[in-house]
Amino acid sequence: MACSSSSSPLSLLLLRPLPRIPLIHSRHRKPFPFPRTGRIAASAAARAQQRLLRPRETGRWRRSLRSGGGFVCLSYSNPPPPSNKDSDEWPVLRRWDVPWEWQTVVLTMVGCGVSFALTGLVEQSVLQYAGYKAAGATIDEKAEILFLGQLSVTAVLLGVIFSITNTFRPFPDDIFRYDIKEPFKLRNGWLLWAGIGLFGAVISIALVGAAMTYLNGEPPEREKDSLVLLLPLIGSSTLSTAYLVGITGVLAPILEETVFRGFLMVSLTKWFPTPVCVVFSAAVFAFAHLTPDQFPQLFVLGVALGFTYAQTRNLLAPITIHAFWNSGVILLLTFLQLQGYDIKELLGAS
Repeated sequence: MACSSSSSPLSLLLLRPLPRIPLIHSRHRKPFPFPRTGRIAASAAARAQQRLLRPRETGRWRRSLRSGGGFVCLSYSNPPPPSNKDSDEWPVLRRWDVPWEWQTVVLTMVGCGVSFALTGLVEQSVLQYAGYKAAGATIDEKAEILFLGQLSVTAVLLGVIFSITNTFRPFPDDIFRYDIKEPFKLRNGWLLWAGIGLFGAVISIALVGAAMTYLNGEPPEREKDSLVLLLPLIGSSTLSTAYLVGITGVLAPILEETVFRGFLMVSLTKWFPTPVCVVFSAAVFAFAHLTPDQFPQLFVLGVALGFTYAQTRNLLAPITIHAFWNSGVILLLTFLQLQGYDIKELLGAS
C-alpha cells in the first residue's frame, strides 16, 4: 500500500527496516560512557581488568557462538581424563606396566638357565686348567672358590637380564627399582615391610615345618644335610665366614630376587593377577633350588618375598628378607661354635 504525502515523518521512520546489527562478542563490546556519573564506564573497566587477570583457559572447555542466535554453546573439546582404577586398589594387588611381550620373557628365562649351566662348566674347566684340587685346598681357599663362583654366576645372569630388557628403556619407575629412600614409610617403606615379611615368613615356615614333622614323623633330612655340608666353612676362620656371608647374604639374594621377583613375577602381571604371579614365581623359585624335601619351606618363603615386593615395589625389600634368612642361620651357628657348642651335635638333636 502506498503512503500518502501527508504522512508524518515519524510514521515513515517506523516503517523503515532496521539495519542488521552484527553480533559482537562480549570481549570486543565497548561500554557506552555515562556522562553524569561514569558508573557504567567504571564497571566496564573493572570487568576488563578481571578478564586480563583471569588465567587463560586450558582448552578443556570451548565457548562457541551459534550463528543466527544469541545463546552460548559449551562443548568439551578434550576427552575426560581416564579414571585410574589402580589407585583404588591395594598396592599389593596392583599390576606392573610391563613394556615387553611373552617372547622376551621366554628368551630371558631360557638365557638365564643356559648361562647358569655354561658358567658352571667354564668354572670347572678353569679350575682344572689352573691345577686346583679340592682335596688339598685349605678351608679359606675353598670358601674363596665358592665366592668367586657365585660372583661369576651373579654377574653373568644379571648381564643376560639387563642386556635383553635394556632395549625397552626407559622403564616405568617400579621396574628393577633398588631405592634406599624412605625405608620406614608406612605404605611402602622397604625396610619396614622387610621386617614384616621376615616375621611372617618365619612364622609360616615354622608352621609348615611342624606340619611336615607331624605328617612324616621327623624333620626333613635335606635341611640337616645342607647345613652339615657348610659346617667346615662355618666359624673356621674370619675369612671363610666372611666369604660365606657374602655368598648367602649378598650375592645370592641379589641374583635370585632380581630373576624371580624383579623379572619373572613382574612380567607375568601383564597377563595374570598379581597374587597368581606371586604364587607361580614362588613355585619356580622353590623348584630351581633342586631340593624336593625343602620345596614346601622354599615355596612359603617365595610367597612372602613376592607379596613383600608387590607391596613396596622395591627389590631391596625381598633382598633384605632373603639376606637375613640365608645369613642369619650362618651367623647364629658361627656364634654358637665360638661359644664352644658342638654344631653338628646341635643339628643332630634338632
